[in-house]
Amino acid sequence: MQGIRSQAPYGYRSDPSVPPFDDTGPITVMDGECALCSVGARMIARFDKAGEFRICRSQSPLGRALLSHYGLSADDPDSWLLIVDGRAYGSLDAIIRAGRRVGGPGLCLQPLRLLPRPVQDWLYRIVARNRYRLFGRKDMCGIPDAELRARLME
Repeated sequence: MQGIRSQAPYGYRSDPSVPPFDDTGPITVMDGECALCSVGARMIARFDKAGEFRICRSQSPLGRALLSHYGLSADDPDSWLLIVDGRAYGSLDAIIRAGRRVGGPGLCLQPLRLLPRPVQDWLYRIVARNRYRLFGRKDMCGIPDAELRARLME
């Protein structure tokens, strides 16, 4: 699995390849064609009562730029990114952190924190690399509901 290249908080702000964007709240960068990611995006939109999360498809110009900034590729299935307070997290760690912050069913992910990091990464990698076969494809942006549409970044 690719690791996230360590960066100073908000380092993307000084990266000319990353277009300016609203980073006042947590941002998830995820596959916009993955059915599992689409469900995750809809859950964030529904259960993030504070309305702070923004969702960016990895296929968008901003998504590609952010992934590249952190040494990840939009073409790699292991590229799921969470940016909170200018710091980036990846793999299952990012999903667990997002779940904790969103609350609701996202809290069901918390026991996974007890797994050693190599096991978390292995589990994430298996699901990520087989996600289309296991869950299929679904366009996250194909007729999104109002809650999701309000959070999508391009």
